[in-house]
Amino acid sequence: HVQLVESGGGSVQAGGSLRLSCVASGYTYSRPCMGWFRQAPGKEREWVTAIYTGAGTTYYADSVKGRFTISQDNSKSTVYLQMDNLKPEDSAKYYCALVNYENCAWDSAYWGQGTQVTVSS
Repeated sequence: HVQLVESGGGSVQAGGSLRLSCVASGYTYSRPCMGWFRQAPGKEREWVTAIYTGAGTTYYADSVKGRFTISQDNSKSTVYLQMDNLKPEDSAKYYCALVNYENCAWDSAYWGQGTQVTVSS
């Protein structure tokens, strides 16, 4: 079965950087869609970024565009989220998601356990 394991969260000051990792296993489609979501206390989970791992095409929410970068290492079945110029409003639990198909139909996604990111002002 599909498993996603995130790591790399932590606490930083505003303006700092963090890199999250998500190691995927058990998926059957060779080039799945993967992405990152986040959820802050009292708020709904929101989409942050996605990558079509076949073509390498990436998409970003407006709130993180220019500051966050999603990338992949196919040899390690890993997706990364480089987060630069972090802001307090980026504080949330970040979840890795994988759709075992080429499109990003998130209602069919598998989810990791999440990793906490806290940004202090």
